[in-house]
Amino acid sequence: MSELKLNKVVVYGLGAMGRPIARNLKDHGLLIGVKNRTEGKSLALMNELDLPEFEDDEALFSQADCVLTCVSADDDLKAVVDHFIDYLAPGSVVLDCSTVSPNTARSLADDLASKGISFIDAPVSGGVEGAKKGSLSIMVGADREQYKRASDIFAAIGSQITHMGRVGQGQATKAVNQVMVAGVAQAVCSALAMAENCNLDMKKAIEVLSAGAAGNWFLENRGHTMVNNEFNVGFKLCLLHKDLKICQSTIQEMGATMPLVESSIEEYAQLMQQDHGDEDISSLIRLKRELFQPSKGDTDD
Repeated sequence: MSELKLNKVVVYGLGAMGRPIARNLKDHGLLIGVKNRTEGKSLALMNELDLPEFEDDEALFSQADCVLTCVSADDDLKAVVDHFIDYLAPGSVVLDCSTVSPNTARSLADDLASKGISFIDAPVSGGVEGAKKGSLSIMVGADREQYKRASDIFAAIGSQITHMGRVGQGQATKAVNQVMVAGVAQAVCSALAMAENCNLDMKKAIEVLSAGAAGNWFLENRGHTMVNNEFNVGFKLCLLHKDLKICQSTIQEMGATMPLVESSIEEYAQLMQQDHGDEDISSLIRLKRELFQPSKGDTDD
């Protein structure tokens, strides 16, 4: 089986990213089934995609040569892998598109290898938009042979697929990516809060800034929504907070600290305490606006 391309995929985890990933795999003839811990999501997508019904989970997973997982956190990933590991045939592959720690990826790879199953860590970037378009950037950590076996899967869901090295290197690359995401969010949210207090025409400001050296994806795609206080799109800030905790641990293992990461964790935790955890990361502008509000001690009597 190890020399064959993977073409019988079960997607486990049908959240905002997992559902469009499954749809793209179905469009490319690679999907045989879906699974979610809440059964309603599984049944809804099975009906939408006209997927076959299996008698039970053993029947489903035993037919797969690949399980693509897309869940929220390290413990979630460990739990779902533990659920199906005994159903997979030797020579099959678990391909994980979640964002977890490099150590978790390596630990799961060892556990699966003991049963003759390979593991690929393949975290993605590009958001829900990229998942829907099949244009995700995929950072892959895997044995090169397994990386090649998964090439059709990667082509169905992504447009930039890069083999970063052995298992764990994909997640290490994603950690670097999330540090950049946090930094860009800090800069853009701070700058737009400043622009608002300069009484600028915000539509014009975002257009001209996007066209110059300060232009970036976050400004172009979230600038207008955040200044209109629309935060129900994109990447939930509670998930970036979780990712940044992974970055924090990874950096600490190197004997270092990074102020950008520390301050971002603190600020997103503050927003979560204010019940904004399910909002887009651009909700950070809420705190940046407060920087321009005089403190009570500074107000005139």
